[in-house]
Amino acid sequence: MESYLHKDFKIQPKHRSPEASRNWKKAVGLIVKNRARRFRHVPDPDKRAEGERKKKEIQEKIRVALYVQKAALTFIEAGGSQPVTDQVEYKLSEEAEKEGFSIHPDELASIIRSHDIKVLKRHGGVYGILIKVSVVLDEGVRSSSIPTRQNVYGLNRYTEKPPRSFLVFVWEALQDLTLIILMVCAVVSIGVGLATDGWPEGMYDGVGILLSIALVVLVTAISDYRQSMQFKDLDREKKKIFIQVTRDGKRQKVSIYDLLVGDIVHLAVGDLVPADGLFISGYSLLIDESSLSGESEPVNVYEEKPFLLSGTKVQDGSGKMLVTTVGMRTEWGKLMETLSEGGEDETPLQVKLNGVATIIGKIGLAFAVVTFLVLTVRYLVEKALSNEITDWSSTDAVTLLNYFAIAVTIIVVAVPEGLPLAVTLSLAFAMKKLMNDKALVRHLSACETMGSASCICTDKTGTLTTNHMVVTKIWIGDKSINVKGNESKDVVKSEISGALDILLQVIFQNTSSEVIKDEGKTSILGTPTESALLEFGLLLGGDFDALRREFKIIKMEPFNSVRKKMSVLIAHPDGGIRAFCKGASEIVLGMCNKVIDCNGESVDLSQKEANNITDVINSFASEALRTLCLAFKDIHDSSINNDIPNDGYTLIAVVGIKDPVRPGVKEAVQTCLAAGITVRMVTGDNINTAKAIARECGILTEDGLAIEGPEFRNMSPADMKAVIPRIQVMARSLPLDKHTLVKNLRNTFQEVVAVTGDGTNDAPALHEADIGLAMGIAGTEVAKESADVIVLDDNFSTVVNVARWGRSVYINIQKFVQFQLTVNVVALMINFVSACVSGDAPLTAVQLLWVNMIMDTLGALALATEPPNEGLMKRPPVSRGTSFITRPMWRNIIGQSIYQLAVLGVLDFRGTQLLGLTGSDATDILDTVIFNAFVFCQVFNQINSRDIEKINIFRGMFDSWVFLGVMVCTVGFQIVLVEFLGAFASTVPLSWQLWLLCIILGLISMPVAVVVKCIPVESKVKTPDGYEAIPDGPGLV
Repeated sequence: MESYLHKDFKIQPKHRSPEASRNWKKAVGLIVKNRARRFRHVPDPDKRAEGERKKKEIQEKIRVALYVQKAALTFIEAGGSQPVTDQVEYKLSEEAEKEGFSIHPDELASIIRSHDIKVLKRHGGVYGILIKVSVVLDEGVRSSSIPTRQNVYGLNRYTEKPPRSFLVFVWEALQDLTLIILMVCAVVSIGVGLATDGWPEGMYDGVGILLSIALVVLVTAISDYRQSMQFKDLDREKKKIFIQVTRDGKRQKVSIYDLLVGDIVHLAVGDLVPADGLFISGYSLLIDESSLSGESEPVNVYEEKPFLLSGTKVQDGSGKMLVTTVGMRTEWGKLMETLSEGGEDETPLQVKLNGVATIIGKIGLAFAVVTFLVLTVRYLVEKALSNEITDWSSTDAVTLLNYFAIAVTIIVVAVPEGLPLAVTLSLAFAMKKLMNDKALVRHLSACETMGSASCICTDKTGTLTTNHMVVTKIWIGDKSINVKGNESKDVVKSEISGALDILLQVIFQNTSSEVIKDEGKTSILGTPTESALLEFGLLLGGDFDALRREFKIIKMEPFNSVRKKMSVLIAHPDGGIRAFCKGASEIVLGMCNKVIDCNGESVDLSQKEANNITDVINSFASEALRTLCLAFKDIHDSSINNDIPNDGYTLIAVVGIKDPVRPGVKEAVQTCLAAGITVRMVTGDNINTAKAIARECGILTEDGLAIEGPEFRNMSPADMKAVIPRIQVMARSLPLDKHTLVKNLRNTFQEVVAVTGDGTNDAPALHEADIGLAMGIAGTEVAKESADVIVLDDNFSTVVNVARWGRSVYINIQKFVQFQLTVNVVALMINFVSACVSGDAPLTAVQLLWVNMIMDTLGALALATEPPNEGLMKRPPVSRGTSFITRPMWRNIIGQSIYQLAVLGVLDFRGTQLLGLTGSDATDILDTVIFNAFVFCQVFNQINSRDIEKINIFRGMFDSWVFLGVMVCTVGFQIVLVEFLGAFASTVPLSWQLWLLCIILGLISMPVAVVVKCIPVESKVKTPDGYEAIPDGPGLV
């Protein structure tokens, strides 16, 4: 079976080819009872192709507009004049004019869409548009004008498909071909029954089948509808994106869906541009428009090229934009309609279980055909032997119809439609639980794949640490000073009095964060590192607003993971230009040739002094402090053309910032190691800081290797191959180093790699990894878009929790498959053997439909939604290419099948004598006992299936209310079916002795399971190097 699955039903979790998706669907063929339901969570290639076609059309239109704009600008610069285009008349409503608006929303959209700089200038440029949308730059949108703006200019929301109602799921469940055939059989049975047996006896068989079908459809539709609601809730969470705006004169965060025309938006590296708009001001703003235009070359946006399009990404720089167009008036709004066409990619486990269902379905189809032929041939032979072959009546027709119904019902039971759908159910359950545990799963396959992760490459800042930073040490004027908050405020100020002014300037001027004062409360909007520096500056008595007003910023280079520094160029009020720089200690120190002394004077930086400062940096780092150097340079040469210099700086201070390790991280790392998952720290920080934190977290061990990014990237492939298994810490790394490490781990070492990231430049590594995990708090929107999972609390413990749930999904599906295959084997064999030997099937159509519901929808609900237990993280991960149906599973399936077939076979052929049944109803009582015993065997086998290896199958059972609920409902309905619905289910009420017998026969399957689990089976699970496998088998209870 595994070779067949490997050949036709294997796809990659990510980066799969369209051909692979087509191949497995082709391999499924016609062995599908309900295509609408089975392939609901599988992408439609035709719809996808249509979506891609629409997307390319819109991208081409945008690309043409951009080229036309470039050509027009070139023509104007060459001294030409733009041709006059036909002017479209736009008429504003009276309400809009009354509120002070003087430009139509469609006209605004047209200006941005066509990049029409001439029309923009005719309106007075960006500042003219500000007036026309009734906004003051420093104040932003007034809250009182929000309703009117929404009425006039629209909402920043996109057209979405309406949710499917419950009745749609009912209709979809009714598309099952076998159920349709059974409905036809039921109607014919009612017609023939009324003609032969009259009212109401003639109705019972047919109505019984129809009621069973109604119950199956209802339960299926409820289960599918609940799944749909869970996915809808998760989808809503995925779309929660917040952006910083100025409203009512204050900088604040709002959802992108609450943006209005006129909003002043603050853009930073990694942000998605949330609406169409115009550039107001900013520094080195570089926009990636590839998602809209398809062009890979980023675009510089400035005063002369001020157009910003929704859906594009900020690759570098920062800026303010005026929102001019929102929602479906933007090109991105039109593009959004095409992005979801065709559904989400299927997961590898879904595809594999489609393969299992196909194999079993073919076997079941063959058994059904043979069963029908055997029953029919036996019936014809008996009629021939009785010389009644030419004597046919409606009773004969009903008998043959019942045979056909039994054959069709065998197909219903044999084709395990629920297998691939159980994966979706389990994933939906896990994703919902993970959402509550602060992990948002963006792609279904990620939750599944995370269960196989053998390596986690994690960031340090914010993931292993709290990201709540505070300055605890500073070296300035050749002194190291401990900073202990307000209690050391005066001491610190007196120690650095000579350099205080220049220190406050570098802190308050060289920042992209802001200090907000509201009703006497001071808060800081910005990154944790910058917030720590600003808090330190405020502690020293600095006035952020006064200093920012005093100096004019000419140019800014925001921090990114490649430069590892942030620089700013300012105009001094007394004339002259000054550059400030802060960043990675060794990089900024290397740019300095002077240093501030204890008197605040600049003196030459000797090699000896540079070595001393390096020792200070290392001593700070060895205390697990994040170190930054702060420097400045006065520029007297006016010919530099506003370029920020890269050398000649004067070092002001070395700052040590404490970022404590998160509570629980060390335990989470130990959990990973016990689970056979290697944890590697990849950070841009100083190597000594990284090593100190790694040791505190338990990541760096005595035989582990800590390496710097430059050393790693300069290695040959052979050296990399030799050193990668020992790497536990990589410091001063670039995003490219992380990408190279991940690629080697996946391709060379066949590891299943999970990677955390938060920056824009982490996107390639997140995309390359088997599972990309973006940080929800510190992560940029670009990183989140490239990730498979968003860790909402930025906590490493949450990453481990995702792995735990991923393993739970995998093992839960294995449990369900084991349970379902056992039911399949027993139901097929008992009906087939009985038909061949006695010419009758002991399980009727109604009974088989009930059994099908027990093993399909209810079985999936019980076994596929069990929460994870701690034992899951005490075994090695499932490696690539491991068989899904393991030898222990086959052992359990075969053992239970033999027991159940033996019990049911004895009852079927010798039950009358053994039970001492006499009288006209003996056969009916026996058939009811067989049906009842069969159901109770499945009830207790469902409990057996809770653990494939361990004997103690009750551990955690009473914590799973879903499992207990399914058990109670199954037993309760079975009692009703036998005792009260006999006319429809072909059963008769049983005595308490027979009920006890059925329960005992089912209960015996539990000691049988214990015996079966004691049978040793060869294990071929590949364990990681150095991993000592935990004991298994009966000894581990």
